[in-house]
Parts: sequence; structure tokens; C-alpha cells
Amino acid sequence: MAIDNFIPTIWSARLLQNLQNALVYGQPGVINRDYEGEIREAGSTVKINAIGAVTVGNYTKNADITPPETLNDEQLQLVIDQAKFFNFQIDDVDRAQQQPKIMAEAMREAAYALANTADQYIAGLYTQVHTGNQIGTTAAPKTDLGTPGKAYEYLVQLGVLLDENNVPTTGRWVIVPPWFHGLLLQDQKFVATGGSNAEATLRNGMVGEAAGFTVLKSNNVPNTAGGKWRIIAGHPMAWSYAEQIRSVEAYRPERRFADAVKGLHLYGAKVIRPKALAVLTADRPS
Repeated sequence: MAIDNFIPTIWSARLLQNLQNALVYGQPGVINRDYEGEIREAGSTVKINAIGAVTVGNYTKNADITPPETLNDEQLQLVIDQAKFFNFQIDDVDRAQQQPKIMAEAMREAAYALANTADQYIAGLYTQVHTGNQIGTTAAPKTDLGTPGKAYEYLVQLGVLLDENNVPTTGRWVIVPPWFHGLLLQDQKFVATGGSNAEATLRNGMVGEAAGFTVLKSNNVPNTAGGKWRIIAGHPMAWSYAEQIRSVEAYRPERRFADAVKGLHLYGAKVIRPKALAVLTADRPS
């Protein structure tokens, strides 16, 4: 017996949309999906080609130019190495009593759980940032954020690091934990520039603009036991994400009077331009 009105392709599309809506680190405008392609199974690899810099020389009239240079090419691999699943059931007794039906809500909850897991995975890629683009370290995090104006000042410093690496100014973002956002709200520089923009939530988690960044807020900002928070700033060109809802299936467990649904989410992400990210490692002020 199949679940009432269950159409696998429709449920699968709905699940994927929920994932996109719930992501902060994984949403368009923060991370690109340029290499998503066709993902068929865990372990699939997306190959990313890169071409080295082209040398510019001085031209002298009536003189031969240098022979054509051979460009260095580099191939990066984005491996789809994450495979997560959900598998839940609704007992026939509960289904008979439910008012309204709870299957759609259960599917939304499954989508959120998968999205939250993927978000944390992407946030963990801060370890691939260029070593010169770090303010503070795990061994020596910044501890002075309680000083008025210091939070905003560190955003400016993150922007300078990106400037020095020729990262485009349009499209920059920074993802902060709620407590960091609270510090910015106490700074008139943020309130003056970001307040009106904060009224319109253009992206998931967007709370305003500051120091050339779109500021987004997330509870998935990496930290170590409530300390050493890794506040990531960057541009979508810095990293890439690829995902697919591989399958969503409805079935009747053999030894249960219940409807069940299981689904498989495949994804992977990679930092492809480490200099287009910058990380602030800081402790939360007491």
C-alpha cells in the first residue's frame, strides 16, 4: 500500500527547494554552484580546470616578440563525498488521528535536518582559507571584541585582506554568529549603513550591510566549545557546492502498520580560490 497521493518526483523537488531555502552558507550569493553538473552517486567527482596567469611583455617596433608561452594548467577536483539520509515512518493509528495530515510537515522537518547538516559541513571549509588571510588563530584568537567599535573594525580588516588579493567588491559577504551581530547593533557605523537594508531580508540570514559586506547571521558559525569562533568573509567565487537529492522513496515497512519515507542527499564542496576568503578567529566577550 502506497502513501496517499505520493508522487516521488514531486516530493523530491519539494525537498530540494526546502534545502535551498534553509541554507545560509550553501545559498546562492554565498557559494557558487557552477560545477554542480550531474551527480549520480556518492564518490562522484566534478573536475574543475584552471589556467595560470598570462605574462605581459614590452613590444618594440620592428622587433620579434618572445615565443608563445605554455600556460600552466591546474585541475581541481570537487568530490561528492557526503551522503546523508533520512528514514521516518508514521504509524497508521497516528495517520488515522492526524488533523491535519502530518506527512508534509515531517518532510519539511527532514529537509531542514539535511540542510542544517550540509550548512555545517560547508562552514567547516574555513580551514582551506589562504594562510595570509587570517586574523587571529586557533592558538591565539582575538579577545578584544568587547571593546566598543572593535567588531566593525575587524570587518574592515577582513575587507582589506580581500582587497589586497583583488577580490571583487561586489557580492562580498560575511557570516557572523548572533552575538557578533549584537555587537554590531551597538555600533552607530553599522546602524547607520545597514539599518535600512536590514528591514528587507534579501537572503536567508541577512541582517544588514557593513564595511562593504552583506552581513548574514547563522548559528552554524564554526567554534570550539563556545570559543574560537571562525567568522568567514568572502566572495561566491571562492568556493563551490554541488548537491543532489538522489532518491526519495515511500514504502510500507514489512513488520509495521505504517507509512514510511526515506531519502538520500548527496553533496560536496571545495574552496577553489583560497585567497577569496578571509577568516577572523575570535572569542566571544564575556
